[in-house]
Amino acid sequence: MSGEDESSGWQLTESDPGVFSELLKTLGVPLIVDDLYALDAASLAQFQPISAFIFLFKWVQSPTSPMAGNFDSSFPGFFAHQVVNNACATLAVMNAIGNISGLPMGSQLADLIAFTTGMDPQMRGMAITSSDWLREAHNALSPPSAISLDGLGLPKTTEDAYHFIVYMPYLGSVYEFDGLKSNPISHGTYEESGEGWIAKARDVIEARIATYPPGALDFSLLALHEDPLPSLTKQLDEAQKSNNGFIAEQLMVRITNENAKREQWAFENSLRRHNYVGFVHALLSAMAKSGTLDKAKEDARKVMKERIAKQKEKGGAAMDED
Repeated sequence: MSGEDESSGWQLTESDPGVFSELLKTLGVPLIVDDLYALDAASLAQFQPISAFIFLFKWVQSPTSPMAGNFDSSFPGFFAHQVVNNACATLAVMNAIGNISGLPMGSQLADLIAFTTGMDPQMRGMAITSSDWLREAHNALSPPSAISLDGLGLPKTTEDAYHFIVYMPYLGSVYEFDGLKSNPISHGTYEESGEGWIAKARDVIEARIATYPPGALDFSLLALHEDPLPSLTKQLDEAQKSNNGFIAEQLMVRITNENAKREQWAFENSLRRHNYVGFVHALLSAMAKSGTLDKAKEDARKVMKERIAKQKEKGGAAMDED
């Protein structure tokens, strides 16, 4: 979850599959993340087997609301508290992959998980967020702003806080891992038949979404699942050896789509890494020299005033014109 304290050095993370998949690649974990827009079985089929759901939601303090599930104070698996601002995305990933048995991972990650074995959630969270290499991996696609407004005496505005949590199976039950909670939350056992843990998790997530106003867009859902490329490549090789042209053609289409998705992720991540300050400075200088900067400023002020008026009509919080 985000906050005003940036002293920890952890930057905000975008809820984007390319960002999470790049983080997992850095950690040496053979999993990827994809956006989910529906939870029905047909929509989830292309991502199976799914290891976990990563749920992003707008955090609202509501102490009177009854909590779904039960705290498991004797949880035997991996669970870490969030002890610094902005680290919840990586904490969610760690709480997920730390509970997947036999998952391959890079040596640094394996050493970190081994080092925290036996620690309580608070100490484990402190150990994780004190890891320089993990913080650097987290920040790789969330560079700090090159422009600071500190010291200008500008009024502070309160921004909505968003938070990442995880839903996944562990020892026959569906668990919720929220780094801001004291313990993992058990949502009960699930049937091994049919969709298995997915059906139970769907009910829990849909019930949580139902607590928001109709049509609210204050959350997103990601699926953490196996990278399908190695399996698809192997299946293609087998289909080609058996001269099964129809299956081979279908597999090639899927592989092409997966590669195109990764190319798009790589392009978007390159944009996230780029520093645009020089470009913006050059553009403003060119506009000033050509005499178009003042008009652009006035046009921007006009647009902002229109947005403020619309916001006030909707009963929203006031916005600052400057």
